[in-house]
Amino acid sequence: MHRRQKLGRWGEEVARRYLRSQGYRILACNYHCPLGEIDLVAEEGGTVVFVEVKTRTSQSYGPPQQAVGYHKQHKLQQVAWYYLLEQGWTDRPCRFDIVAITRQQDAALPAIELIKDAFQVQE
Repeated sequence: MHRRQKLGRWGEEVARRYLRSQGYRILACNYHCPLGEIDLVAEEGGTVVFVEVKTRTSQSYGPPQQAVGYHKQHKLQQVAWYYLLEQGWTDRPCRFDIVAITRQQDAALPAIELIKDAFQVQE
């Protein structure tokens, strides 16, 4: 496994623990379908939450959440719709959150930012 993949897996585990501590219930990790992948699918207060986790070791290329641009958002929406159809949950409320994690070598704990309702569904 490459260094970047290890960092990503580590970040997803940190995000899972963090979201659980915030009251989220994790429904799926690394959900795959023919259209792509979503890092985490969770539930919070009756809302299905699709979570993209972005992990970086510095802010030199900007904050982690900046990597979730228009094309990534569009892809996440397609995969989310597939998931909702598969579960028979097309009538359930949903949203997209981002967990941005920065793991700096000199810090004991990573910086974690939860961005709820990070972007709106594009029609």
